Amino acid sequence: MTLLKVQFEINNNIKKQYIIFLMDSKYINIYNNLVNLTRNKELYKGFKTQDSFSDRLIFFLLHFAFFLNIFKNKDNKEILQDIYDFIFRQIELSVREIGYGDQSINKKMKDYLNLFYGMIDRIHEWEKLDISSKTSLLQSFLNENAEHRYLVDYFDKYKENLGNSTLNFQIKGVIKP
Repeated sequence: MTLLKVQFEINNNIKKQYIIFLMDSKYINIYNNLVNLTRNKELYKGFKTQDSFSDRLIFFLLHFAFFLNIFKNKDNKEILQDIYDFIFRQIELSVREIGYGDQSINKKMKDYLNLFYGMIDRIHEWEKLDISSKTSLLQSFLNENAEHRYLVDYFDKYKENLGNSTLNFQIKGVIKP
């Protein structure tokens, strides 16, 4: 292989990595916003044990499920798929950072995906549920010591705030919890 050919291949690989980086960084605001929302200390009111990675991930996934629920439509299908892929790639990286091995990561990611799909399925008709049904729904995912009434109000407001914004704003904007 000639030196020119090697340089060309290296240059192409760098360009591909840069394009992947640009695609990834396009949705970083959404990811960071979801992370910031899960850091809201008020969410953990009533928890008798200290919040853990698992608790934060459940809140993260709940926020993301509401996000997808609000913005789903046929016009946003491709963008939401890209966001979904990006978010779960980031979750996988976070799980790897914790120190799980490759086999454990696959099992954990499968568990997280199943949990997430359960959330999406159950919150699909959130606005039609009464307070006790919403509380029951949240209890099925969260620590039994959590203050569920507060969380029902919180997610009602979160869903309303999402409904008052656009997907483009969510992609480009940074929100405060």
